[in-house]
Amino acid sequence: MASITIRNLDDDIKARLRVRASVNGRSMEEEARRVLAEAVEREIVPGKALGTAIHKLFQPFSDIELELPAREPMREPPRFD
Repeated sequence: MASITIRNLDDDIKARLRVRASVNGRSMEEEARRVLAEAVEREIVPGKALGTAIHKLFQPFSDIELELPAREPMREPPRFD
């Protein structure tokens, strides 16, 4: 098992961690391990690609039909003579 040292930890965070550990009946060290493990687990979402997430987000609006404007002829590109 690996070990880490956390420097410059705010006193308020340490106090809140101590209270949280006490409420959960754990040592501060065990509570810190659990907090870190939960944070890392939440960040990793295997199998969920960006396209899938976007599709899921807009799925409720899939029955909306938008009127597309008519295409116009392409403009002439600028000349730099």
